[in-house]
Amino acid sequence: MAHKAGLFDLRLVIAVLFGVYGVVLVVVGLGFTDDADLAKADGLNINLWSGVGMVVLAALFATWTFLRPIVVPDERESAAEGVSEGA
Repeated sequence: MAHKAGLFDLRLVIAVLFGVYGVVLVVVGLGFTDDADLAKADGLNINLWSGVGMVVLAALFATWTFLRPIVVPDERESAAEGVSEGA
């Protein structure tokens, strides 16, 4: 019987990392950006927009993970298939 990769799916790990970093950047962009920072970035709040982009990317990865989970075959099934294919 096959099962899902679940927490071991790399897409979910990537989604969590992008989500955490994105939320941190959104908080920094909203709460800790002053006029000097905006002047350095030509008037663009780089932290805010980078954070929003990362959160959106994390949501896309998480959606992809839940809509198309990776199915991992059991060891017995994969061993039986290997024997039958090799014979």
